[in-house]
Amino acid sequence: MFKKKITTENEQVLIPSLLVRVFGPALGGVLLFGLEIIQIVVIAAAIIIPIRYFLVQPFYVRGASMEPTFEDREYLLIDEISYRFQDPVRGDVIVFRYPQDRTQFFIKRIIGLPGDTVRVQDGTVTVIDSAHTNGVVLQESYVSQPITLGSEYVTLNPDEYFVLGDNRPASMDSRNFGPIKSEHIVGRVWLRGLPLDRFSIFQTPTYESFSE
Repeated sequence: MFKKKITTENEQVLIPSLLVRVFGPALGGVLLFGLEIIQIVVIAAAIIIPIRYFLVQPFYVRGASMEPTFEDREYLLIDEISYRFQDPVRGDVIVFRYPQDRTQFFIKRIIGLPGDTVRVQDGTVTVIDSAHTNGVVLQESYVSQPITLGSEYVTLNPDEYFVLGDNRPASMDSRNFGPIKSEHIVGRVWLRGLPLDRFSIFQTPTYESFSE
């Protein structure tokens, strides 16, 4: 006679019955429960690990350089996938590796894009691009103080970005270490998870002067 092929359903029934028969109803039930927990953990890990390493990454803010937009000890989720399909835009808040020590991560706002010329002078930030050859003084409602200290005049290469902190007096940024390269960028800030009373999805600001 032909033997019946063991199906997946039969295998699922076989394991619990074997545990109960070998270890008894009580201990077998406990072991069965443990196997179910392990199965759930494995499935959850299979879902979470790719998300954690390829889609989003959590960061805690440390310091005051991005106040009032982001404050010390706030918990953020960083979108790591968008920049694989589109370029960063002006106003994005990004996390990047510090060019002089790539084990450190900084959070700043993109002010200048590749090809732009950025001028910091007399407390203002002016951006010159192909559509605004006379330059546009940025109107930045998100900064803690309206005056940007320093004196800079830099034209960005095709793979460079000029970044500043929103709390200009307390920020170490492109005024100190120069433009950052695209390869240093980890991702853009997507969501603030903690504290709960400040939970929000980050929206990139628009600059009316650049839409004219």
